[in-house]
This record gives sequence, structure tokens and C-alpha cells, in this order.
Amino acid sequence: MKPQSSPIIISCRNLTKSYYKGDTVVTPLENLDLDLEEGRFLALMGPSGSGKTTLLNIIAGIDSPTSGTITINNQEISRMSRSQLTRWRGKSIGYIFQLYHLIPVLTAYENVELPLLIQKMSRSERERRVLTVLDLVGLGDRMSHFPRQLSGGQEQRVAIARALVTDPMILVADEPTGDLDAASAQNILSLLRQLGHDLHKTIVMVTHDVKAASYADFTLHLEKGKLIESSPL
Repeated sequence: MKPQSSPIIISCRNLTKSYYKGDTVVTPLENLDLDLEEGRFLALMGPSGSGKTTLLNIIAGIDSPTSGTITINNQEISRMSRSQLTRWRGKSIGYIFQLYHLIPVLTAYENVELPLLIQKMSRSERERRVLTVLDLVGLGDRMSHFPRQLSGGQEQRVAIARALVTDPMILVADEPTGDLDAASAQNILSLLRQLGHDLHKTIVMVTHDVKAASYADFTLHLEKGKLIESSPL
């Protein structure tokens, strides 16, 4: 019997993004269609300038398309105002950056707690969530450490915990292992794959690394703003 498909959580139709660079029109995405099922781990690959990060930022609600639509969990976010997008993003998206973006003067615990401070939530609930995600990424014993006291791999685990603490539907990751050594990168990718499978999170990761992409469920290749290949891994 064929396994039942999961519902579509991300749907893009005729997605186009253009902007002016001087007198030249740059179009990083052009009439792109994409459907992504809930709970899948997608790797986006392609050369520099192919539109990968642009697509990632549109999915995350950081950027908006010039034309076309993007619907996430049955909400057409391409029609939202900037303030609506900000509220939606705070609840729906966890963003993992290549360079961690941790605040040096805050402990691991305080860095992870930050996204919760703008939400209506009791101190005890914030503490419960922070401790849960720090344990989940294997850093329960490092919560009082500052970023300078952690390895690169541990800093990225803190960043992943921060992305998870709001319990978002979708995790987006922009070259999350690009600044790590091979062993740390492998650990982070294994963790992301585990989060996808165990917590049923939908993950969209931009990477140039074929080895990194192999941890995803499948890859999409972009070139000059167009989808040119899809392949299961």
C-alpha cells in the first residue's frame, strides 16, 4: 500500500522577485512553483546568485515576492502587511544562521530565551521551554556559558535551540554548517535530521555542500531563479 502523503505546508505559485541594482533589473526568482509537504527536510542547492537565499527569506517572511503567491499552512503570507508578517514569523518560523548571531554578553540560556521575551508568557513557562530545547540539543550542562566559552558547534546548537524555543512550524537554515569543521558539521546535520523526524518539523536548508544536502530528504536545484532539478536522496 502506498504511504499516505503529508499535507502541503509550503506552496509557491509563479513566485517572482525582482529589484533594481542601479539601472539594471535583477531577478533572483522567476515564476517559481514549489510544493513542500509538512515534516520534510529540503536542501536548496545552486550556484551563487541562483536565488536560494532569496527563496529562503521569502519562505521565512523576511522578504516579499514581487509577484506570485506563497501560502504557508493555508495562510497566504504574500498578502500580509509588514506588521502581520512580523507577528506571523515570530510564531511560525525558526531561523538558523551560518554565523550563529548569538549575543556575546548573554549566556546560552539568555540567548535562547530572547525570542520568548516578546511573547505573553510566564517566567516559569519561559524557563520550561528554554531548558527543554537546551536539553534537546545536548547543552543542558552549558546553559550558563557565554558564547566565547563554547566551541563553534556548541554555538550553533545554541542557535538551533533559540530557533526551536517558540515551537515553530518551519525551520529555515542558511548554510548552517558553513563555518564549522567537518566533525561539528556532521553533528549539526544529524541533529537537524533528528529534529525533522522526531519533532516532525519542516526544514528548508540552503547549502553549497553536497555532503550536507545528503542529510535532507530531497534536494531542489536552482539556477538563475528557476527550478531545474529535483532529486530524492
